[in-house]
Amino acid sequence: MRRMVIMGLILGAAASGGYGSETDGIFTFRVGQFEVNMLVESERTGNASILVGAEADILIRYIPSEGFKHTANAFLIKSQEQNVLIDTGTGAGNIIIDKIKKLGIQPENIDVILLTHLHGDHFGSLQREGKAVFPKAKVYLSEKELDYFTGINPNQSVIAALAPYSMRMETFDPGKIGSVLTEIVPGIKAIAAYGHTPGHTIYLLESGDEKFLIMGDLLHVALVQFPFPQISATYDMDAAAAASIRREVFDYAAKNKIPVGSMHIVYPGAGEISADGAGFRFTPKK
Repeated sequence: MRRMVIMGLILGAAASGGYGSETDGIFTFRVGQFEVNMLVESERTGNASILVGAEADILIRYIPSEGFKHTANAFLIKSQEQNVLIDTGTGAGNIIIDKIKKLGIQPENIDVILLTHLHGDHFGSLQREGKAVFPKAKVYLSEKELDYFTGINPNQSVIAALAPYSMRMETFDPGKIGSVLTEIVPGIKAIAAYGHTPGHTIYLLESGDEKFLIMGDLLHVALVQFPFPQISATYDMDAAAAASIRREVFDYAAKNKIPVGSMHIVYPGAGEISADGAGFRFTPKK
């Protein structure tokens, strides 16, 4: 069982429609009219000690003795109408920018940036030396998230990153999962997934009868948190709330057969969730 779970997460199993190269760190697939590109910014050895309350027998069973990978991803969504970037990575080495360019898109051709939350590995490419890296992009994020990181608990890195977009920034109140949702931009709706941060938001793509859910930082160690969604990470500001919404989202995606992607799932960074006993199983696209 342990070997099957591990190899499924590392190597991938059946799902249709994707192509790309793990070496390049770009995985491309379609969701209706959308071309979805998962972009890997960085990959390193994972650290299971960030898990809160994970018992030793769980770690022995699900974490390979040789270690595991941790990744940081962003998503570029292309359609005939617009180019949408969901999160921008840390900005280290201009890796996300270079990968966008490799896909034929210049930074000035990004129309919309949707932020899942305001941790540094998600907004780091927004500005350089006080200037917008994406000079024409409109930035969207949840009002609750903005209020916390610029007002309640001001973060100077956040304030500096958002400053060049002050005239092109919109906030919103994301909807509850399973409810009637309002489009933020055509074909993309925002869902509240509070817990990791006060305004953490995930995004649902819909085109025709196809859907795809981008889960942001709903999880950090997929090997453990899919089978045990009740286990949170030290990065989660409200561990109990993060665990609750994680299970709710996994259950919703599994029951409705909605493929998912995340910023911390290893290449290809997208796949399908299914119920597996008291937890869930993740099957990567290929």
